[in-house]
Amino acid sequence: MKLCRFSFEGRTSYGIVEGETVFEADGDPFKDGVAGLKKTGRKAAVSGVKLLAPCEPTKIAAIGLNYKAHAAEFNKALPEEPMLFLKPSTAVIGPDEGIVYPSHMSHRVDYEGELAVVIGKRAKDVAPEKAREHILGYTCFNDVTARDLQGKDIQYSRAKGFDTFACVGPWIETDLDPAKVRITSFLNGEKRQDTSTEDMIFDCFHLLSFVSFVMTLLPGDIIATGTPSGVGKMKPGNTVEISIEGIGVLRNIVVARQ
Repeated sequence: MKLCRFSFEGRTSYGIVEGETVFEADGDPFKDGVAGLKKTGRKAAVSGVKLLAPCEPTKIAAIGLNYKAHAAEFNKALPEEPMLFLKPSTAVIGPDEGIVYPSHMSHRVDYEGELAVVIGKRAKDVAPEKAREHILGYTCFNDVTARDLQGKDIQYSRAKGFDTFACVGPWIETDLDPAKVRITSFLNGEKRQDTSTEDMIFDCFHLLSFVSFVMTLLPGDIIATGTPSGVGKMKPGNTVEISIEGIGVLRNIVVARQ
């Protein structure tokens, strides 16, 4: 099932996407679960509504260097355990929203296409074999990064934390096997990333377990599972698309800071 949040005719709702149609849902998937959602009978074309970020995380637990080829790309040794950092909730934007280029501080901003895990049930000290029980589904994620600041700063907070630097969407797919899906990123229509999650160092269930032993994950929180090789710079006017097999395409445009 594909679950979205959307705005239409003055109100915001959760929706169920089927083909090119979105059906308004009565209920909250983060409180009622998927089984608790019912169609209200109100529907619209997907192209006729404003899709929002499909969840409202209290935090984004992001993982660095989680693909073998990406580690090689930056001449880094494979990590012995997940490399964890946080992105703030204020960085979240949805499909077709603008990524604001922070030209007052950075001169190198990169896209990073990623598979994101969306938490459906509170998770604390969860064993890997129990991790699936705490996942609502999966979505596309662009971990936008000020690469020059990442190299300059000891911590990742500034480089990863600007407003609009966490692109999420277009919806959550609840029926997905994350072990073998293809992630493809395009810049202005040109393919830049193309890798299977088979290249992950730590799989989604391992990551959820690892993070849950550090911090409590709440419904709606996101784990961004790391980016494949092929990251690259963007500039105002560019369009970046993150496509994940079985989910869909997340599209955003880079805009100049006003």
